[in-house]
Amino acid sequence: MQEQPGWKRPFFLIWSGQAVSLLGSSLVQFALVWWLTQETGSATALAGATLAALLPGIVIGPFAGALVDRWSRRWVMVVADGAIALTTAWAAALAWSGALQPWHVYAVMFIRGAGGAFHWPAMQASTSLMVPPRHLARVAGMNQTLYGVMNIMAPPLGALLLSLFSLYHVLLIDIGTALTAILPLLFIAVPQPPAAASAGAGAARRSVLGDLAAGLRYAAAWPGLLLLMGMATLINFVVTPAFSLMPLLVVNHFQGGPWHLGGLESAFGVGVVLGGVLLSAWGGFKRRIVTSLVGLVGLGVGILLIGVTPAALFTLGLAAMFLAGFTQPMINGPVMAIMQAKVAPEMQGRIFTLLFAASTAMTPLSLAVAGPVADAVGINSWYIVGGLSCLAIAAGGALLPPVLHIEEHEQGEATAPESETQSAPAEDELG
Repeated sequence: MQEQPGWKRPFFLIWSGQAVSLLGSSLVQFALVWWLTQETGSATALAGATLAALLPGIVIGPFAGALVDRWSRRWVMVVADGAIALTTAWAAALAWSGALQPWHVYAVMFIRGAGGAFHWPAMQASTSLMVPPRHLARVAGMNQTLYGVMNIMAPPLGALLLSLFSLYHVLLIDIGTALTAILPLLFIAVPQPPAAASAGAGAARRSVLGDLAAGLRYAAAWPGLLLLMGMATLINFVVTPAFSLMPLLVVNHFQGGPWHLGGLESAFGVGVVLGGVLLSAWGGFKRRIVTSLVGLVGLGVGILLIGVTPAALFTLGLAAMFLAGFTQPMINGPVMAIMQAKVAPEMQGRIFTLLFAASTAMTPLSLAVAGPVADAVGINSWYIVGGLSCLAIAAGGALLPPVLHIEEHEQGEATAPESETQSAPAEDELG
């Protein structure tokens, strides 16, 4: 993609609106999880909430990716943000009336997850067409920094708001922040890939299942991508339950409250911010996958430390969470930059959702096991297993040539359908 001098203003207007919306979503997430912790005190209940949030991305994510590659990505984001806001309004009304039940929280988590299954690939695929390739790694670092800032701000802010106001007041904030994200999208055109803007009659007749099959063929022709998906699946199997059960680690192990939970999440967020800033300025090693593998080692050490931290050394837990957060941008940012630079634009919606679905495919099973086991033998065991597993997976990735040389892949090596041309990106016709 040829760099255009005017790309910064439209992209960062959209990016800024999404950043504000992310703050509202983070507050909602914190408030609902803490409410569920107080109401149930059950690891199984918390695991169920995480499962409800992840299932849409696993089940409908690949189909959503195929639809994102067909539809206007701008309007996909508008509708997704709007649907999430309406769901939060429903939860706020239930909380106001005193009728909110745990199953309502599961439903809210599921619908928000479904909206994210459409919104996330649409935003990531749009980024690769709006941002010049040489800036993709830095933008990925900025995204990681943003997530870190949210981890710093949202937990203490959420705890403060919950101490001052009722739950439904906190939920109402998300509606306003969602409108902030939608507004720029109504006026700024988002580029579309060639297939979405100018597909021929053959492409128009192809079914969504046909589009999904094309994405699977594209991924199957790229051994490094398949191995990366497998690694991500293993990591999420052991790591996701540990972080999902963090509120109970605070209550049962550290004997703390919402401020202790906020402290751990904020320490993680500070680490993400500093790691993202470093990645934004540095860009990582010349071979981006090496940056990801080194980051995975750091993440493993951090999670392992959390698992072995004595209850009386809460500050060590804060340091361990900081280390885990600092290394996260080093893992995710380079991988996303590789995908945005190497995957054909008209295939990115499908590939991003396939990557997400593969990486979280085993998470429902791990959560189904983690809740009852943590209730029976203790939560710390999940952190120890997760940390050791990250170290082993990083070592395995360093020994696999398809993973180490994943950036040498060329688009032509994974053949897209003949009807999907490689012409210059077209502008969103609805813009």
